[in-house]
Amino acid sequence: MGDYLIESAIVIVGCGTALLLFWPRVANSTMWRATVTPLASIIGSGFLILGPILVDAFGSYAVLAMALLCGAGYGFGTAIRFNIARLACNHPEASWLYQGERVASWILAFAYVISVAYYLNLLGAFTARLFDHPPDQLPQIITTVVYLIILYAGLRKGFGLLEWMEKLSVSIKLTIIAALIAALAIYTGQVWQTVDVSERALPPIGFAALPLLFGLIVTVQGFETSRYLGSEYSAPMRQASMHLAQVISTIIYLAYVALLSVSFKNVSFVPNETAIIDLMLGVSAILGPLLIIAALSSQFSAAIADTEGSGGLFEELTDGRFSAKGGYLLLALIGVALTWAADIFEIVSYASRAFALYYGLQAALAFERSRMMRARAPQIFNLILFASLAALGLACALLATPFAGA
Repeated sequence: MGDYLIESAIVIVGCGTALLLFWPRVANSTMWRATVTPLASIIGSGFLILGPILVDAFGSYAVLAMALLCGAGYGFGTAIRFNIARLACNHPEASWLYQGERVASWILAFAYVISVAYYLNLLGAFTARLFDHPPDQLPQIITTVVYLIILYAGLRKGFGLLEWMEKLSVSIKLTIIAALIAALAIYTGQVWQTVDVSERALPPIGFAALPLLFGLIVTVQGFETSRYLGSEYSAPMRQASMHLAQVISTIIYLAYVALLSVSFKNVSFVPNETAIIDLMLGVSAILGPLLIIAALSSQFSAAIADTEGSGGLFEELTDGRFSAKGGYLLLALIGVALTWAADIFEIVSYASRAFALYYGLQAALAFERSRMMRARAPQIFNLILFASLAALGLACALLATPFAGA
């Protein structure tokens, strides 16, 4: 009966979510289209690896750690939204602020290079799960092959042919996530009724946990993409859609991690990059294959999006002296080197450092813009907030450590 309820929930909630997302009034809504880009980036591959990592490291308090990550992301989003509004006003600014924006964009371009390595290494890891007893190097081989495919597409101007896959994957991913949370909710209720839910023994938690959280910032990044959609959407629309994307993603993340930490608090598992599949197979046989589909579609589309973004940024920042194609080649070379030289959790940490540095600089720019405005009560709050965020971004960039996976 329990399996029937869970599988029914997967089908009903999944189909309902799909119908909603493909409903023309939603799919064609300007607000939704503006929201999809940052939302797809925030709830990307990090969703799949983050839950098991936090449950393993923080036990029953994993949801509090998730809340801290989402809170930090929302704070950095506030700084970027402030910058969007100020830049849209076209007020004359000091030249060093302009240079600061260029430096931030350079940092973001290289952060995208690292994040693509992160996406594609997860793709390789999840694809390898399709094989029985795969060779140890199979994930790296798959990742390298996908890099070559994306590089070929970029050099041959083939990205336009892949755009429809990127858009479709967002709806597929959100549909599967909704089904996953529904299944977890029913499973959690069953666990509470039939199993001792006493507190799971917690690992030692103290200041040593902060570097781990710093190293996971990348799993809630993606909202900054709204900052660079000015050619398609107005500043108020980009601010509103970024805010909506962060609210939706926060609700999803907190529900997911809370249910996971309660359901599996007394379960032993190997905390690796595909641990969520092993955990979900104990909930429903349907969820394992669905999560692999979600992983493959989200990684591939996110990698394409960030590859395009980094190539375009390199070309823009060098005033055309370094072409987008050159950016694709550089991205592939660095990514393949990272694939064979570092494990996936180290890559997550590197990407977190790069994005944290970008966020910290954006917060510093927001602080200076706020300081230069006429002083009034709300500005004092902004000054404190943006200064704190700049310090947090710097701390994350300097102190982030990778998760010690199995």
